[in-house]
Amino acid sequence: MIPAEFQPIVYALVYILVAPLLGGLIAGIDRKVTARMQGRVGPPILQPFYDVGKLFEKENPVVTVTQNFYVLSYLVFMVVAGALFFSGGDMLLVIFAFTLSHIFIVLGAYASYSPYSHVGAERELLQIIAYEPMIIMTAVGMYMVTKSFFVSTIVSSAVPIILYLPGVFIGYLIVLTIKLRKSPFDLSTSHHAHQEIVKGVTTDFAGPNLGKIEIAHWYEYVFLLGVIWLFFAWNPLVAVAAIVVAYFLEILIDNTFSRVKWQLMLRSAWIIAGTLGLVNLGVLYYLGMVVMP
Repeated sequence: MIPAEFQPIVYALVYILVAPLLGGLIAGIDRKVTARMQGRVGPPILQPFYDVGKLFEKENPVVTVTQNFYVLSYLVFMVVAGALFFSGGDMLLVIFAFTLSHIFIVLGAYASYSPYSHVGAERELLQIIAYEPMIIMTAVGMYMVTKSFFVSTIVSSAVPIILYLPGVFIGYLIVLTIKLRKSPFDLSTSHHAHQEIVKGVTTDFAGPNLGKIEIAHWYEYVFLLGVIWLFFAWNPLVAVAAIVVAYFLEILIDNTFSRVKWQLMLRSAWIIAGTLGLVNLGVLYYLGMVVMP
């Protein structure tokens, strides 16, 4: 048994070491399932690791040297956000670090002189504006159920959170499509090469810098799927099944819908997901104040 005072450190270290391996496998499985849906054989599951390895073997061309700092900060704060989350830290602090990491990648894109990179940065900001309210509502909803913002308390709660937050969960799945950069909401950049000639927010990144961005995405995958776990933390087997089903649904949506305009993305995130979340939180507040005072 690990002493209680060392558990957060151990869990954070496990995330730092294991998350890129797990995230890379998830990316490889994603490609394989997508290929099967499209009637192709697809690349090997380990292909993402081969791709990143090749990127680190290349030169590191940059438009401005500050791009190195922004990319490294993006990766570091993404790791910090996930480490705080899996060590049982405060959800609000996790969200702050998570958002800050994406601000750095936007600044890195703006540091370029390319108009394509600037358009990608603007779209990335739109995506942040779209999904951020729902992410915050997810944390608030879990606080209303467990009376704590700490992940350790939320996970240890015997309360089946999904029964209290079904609307918040559906809203989270909607914005998860934005965060995973899948159609129809892959506006700033896409994980598919066929979407466009220029690569949006990552247009002017190459070599090791692009490799760091890909690794940050792998950390992000594990963190985002970890949030789904919180809804089903009362039963680990159900939680794993929910994560698998949710990710398969994201792949299915990605291969079914084409990219939409940013206006529809905002309406989907604010009106549909936001309404589901707010109504759910309103019902919880009513039950807490009136039915169960």
